[in-house]
Amino acid sequence: MLVSSKKILDKANKGHYAVGAFNTNNLEITQAIIEAAIDLKAPVIIQTSEGAISYAGLEFLLAINKVASQAKVPVAIHLDHGKDLKLIKKCIDAGYTSVMYDGSSLPFAKNVSNTKKVVAWAHKKGVSVEAEIGALAGKEDFVSVSAKEASFTDPDQALDFVKKTKCDVLAIAIGTAHGALKFKGACHLDFKRLKQIKTKVKMPLVLHGASGVPGELVQMANKYGAKLGDTKGVPDSQIRQAILGGINKINTDTDLRIAFTAALRKTLKDNPAEFDPRKILGPAKELMKKVIMQRIRVFGAVNKG
Repeated sequence: MLVSSKKILDKANKGHYAVGAFNTNNLEITQAIIEAAIDLKAPVIIQTSEGAISYAGLEFLLAINKVASQAKVPVAIHLDHGKDLKLIKKCIDAGYTSVMYDGSSLPFAKNVSNTKKVVAWAHKKGVSVEAEIGALAGKEDFVSVSAKEASFTDPDQALDFVKKTKCDVLAIAIGTAHGALKFKGACHLDFKRLKQIKTKVKMPLVLHGASGVPGELVQMANKYGAKLGDTKGVPDSQIRQAILGGINKINTDTDLRIAFTAALRKTLKDNPAEFDPRKILGPAKELMKKVIMQRIRVFGAVNKG
């Protein structure tokens, strides 16, 4: 059933668990997400980035809606990292149940102004809004931020932002990063900062760039020709600690890309005469599904649908 992410995440916030938000670019990824959620009776958020929309077309939403609307678990269709205000408006009008406006790279006042516009558009149609705030080096409004702290969310500024924008969900920066090469050394998330933010805003919080990048998937992909290099993700132990600290939505994209690539390369290597797309893409879907199910278990969302 299609619902807003606010409905899913408010419940997660009260229940002290997190919901997986998985990015999709095609039908196989979408099927893997939905099947995993159904098997574990878990709520789920399906995300499409602006890049995915550019690749597949906004009409791709119709295919996702058809699959998601038939699921017997809560499913939100979400625009991830929306920066183009015109596209965000189109997504709201097209039937997305949730959108993100990412103005984190803008000055604080401009981020607030744009986010308020998106909230006004979305709330008229029952669509929830995720916003993002990070701190920029120098002085911005009432907060002074050193260069060392530039990539982290300031707790007081987060509270001010939420009060001014009335957003439903807040994405924060506590030390994660996008992609497969997240850290030069060990992962050290700022859990003290997370606790401070959660104490102030008390709303569902989002952890972006939180894929685990499992070593066995990387090895499998590299075995069959990939060159993924020194990849590092966020350990499950730190994900669990982040959930205890108040994170309720965890984005996962890189893990699915690596699983898709690993299975696809293996299938093509082992079956060079195969030309049926279903038999080529099927194993990739199944491996992604296994990855998604493992993530849902770590997030504590099993049987929460």
